[in-house]
Amino acid sequence: MLKGNCFLLPTFAAQSQQKMNLIPELRWRGLIQDIVPGTEEQLNKEMTAGYIGFDPTADSLHIGSLVPILILVHMQKAGHKPIALVGGATGMIGDPTGKSQERNLLSEEELKRNQEGVKNQLMKFLDFTPGKPNAAEMVNNYDWFKEMNFLEFIRDAGKHITVNYMMSKESVRKRIDSETGISFTEFTYQLIQGYDFYWLYKNNNCKLQMGGSDQWGNITTGIELIRRKIGGEAFAFTCPLIKKADGGKFGKTEQGNIWLDPTKTTPYQFYQFWLNAADNDAEKWIKIFTFLPKEVIDELITEHQSDPSARVLQRKLAEELTIFVHGNEEYKKAIDTTQKLFTQQNASAESLSAEDLQGMKGIINISYDKEKLGNGIDVITLLSETNVFPSKGEARKMIQNGGVSINRHKVPGVTHMVDASQLLHHKYLLIQKGKKNYYLLVVH
Repeated sequence: MLKGNCFLLPTFAAQSQQKMNLIPELRWRGLIQDIVPGTEEQLNKEMTAGYIGFDPTADSLHIGSLVPILILVHMQKAGHKPIALVGGATGMIGDPTGKSQERNLLSEEELKRNQEGVKNQLMKFLDFTPGKPNAAEMVNNYDWFKEMNFLEFIRDAGKHITVNYMMSKESVRKRIDSETGISFTEFTYQLIQGYDFYWLYKNNNCKLQMGGSDQWGNITTGIELIRRKIGGEAFAFTCPLIKKADGGKFGKTEQGNIWLDPTKTTPYQFYQFWLNAADNDAEKWIKIFTFLPKEVIDELITEHQSDPSARVLQRKLAEELTIFVHGNEEYKKAIDTTQKLFTQQNASAESLSAEDLQGMKGIINISYDKEKLGNGIDVITLLSETNVFPSKGEARKMIQNGGVSINRHKVPGVTHMVDASQLLHHKYLLIQKGKKNYYLLVVH
């Protein structure tokens, strides 16, 4: 059973019957971009161990990490053995892939905290039950690099991969040609990641590596190292990087990343992200981010296209993902909050009980000193002091455009004053910024 969500992994006997379908399953979902010849045949031949690396740059994964997580879950459901590698060693270096400049290095203490956070999250989604033939494994590349000295590494790994080969990688070429260049530290990243694959191949019988399409160069370096060092044959595939139809960065909002940690992104905010997906994105994402079978998804898409205003795709997408990441109870709370904020929007804020306001799980709560309200405070100062807006200028602009409401009454102008008489139940202000962002000011 996948802990913390509603998905059940089939028995190993059932999984064995399914494993023939892994690559076609991922392909129709849009999860295959590049693939090494022979990969599908290897997966059809036997239960195969495959790994994906997770970079511990923060103490939580975000929704950009959902694709690799889902690929590992698909692997396990199909009877193969997933390995999640937490990059304790590579996290100390920095991957140049897709970056225009050198990344700040983390302290060992920060890395340990981040690794623990990532590990705890991954354990919610994969089945680590001891004794299962395809039980998931968690590894940390710091475990095999911590005792290795520099001379040992350049002898065991460096001599097998030429500088010409390393410089031919697109991610390295771009950085070399850029104004900032690339440090030797980041230049060696692909060799270290390649050594990870070699180590897992040799010690864990891991024959497959997966990752985002931007990792193709690093992944193929590992395949080459395995071939040159021990004459082994390894396999790989990558998935496309997720993009939004409007060109915006996937997983980013006004508030920043959409995290899997509920203390960083509440289940309500998480639910709202998927609910607000554009129609074109929802059609792609329902295949990528859910386990719904093809016939169900095809029906949903047909229903959605006949009446886009009903947003059936977005609702199903938000439901599946919120339950998968946060569980059924948090999904119900997100629905309840959504109904109070949006379905009942025509009702006055005064009709909301104190219990309704307190029970809006997931909207941002802000504590505020009642004395500051005094005889009244101008709305722009209030909005900037509470960080509803990062600056007075942005608050002023949004008010002038009619985009700010307090207690469901549109703020009439930038000179509007807020005082204690406007508090709901002598304690609350319900602030709305734009169409979707709500804040509950709790006055003490």
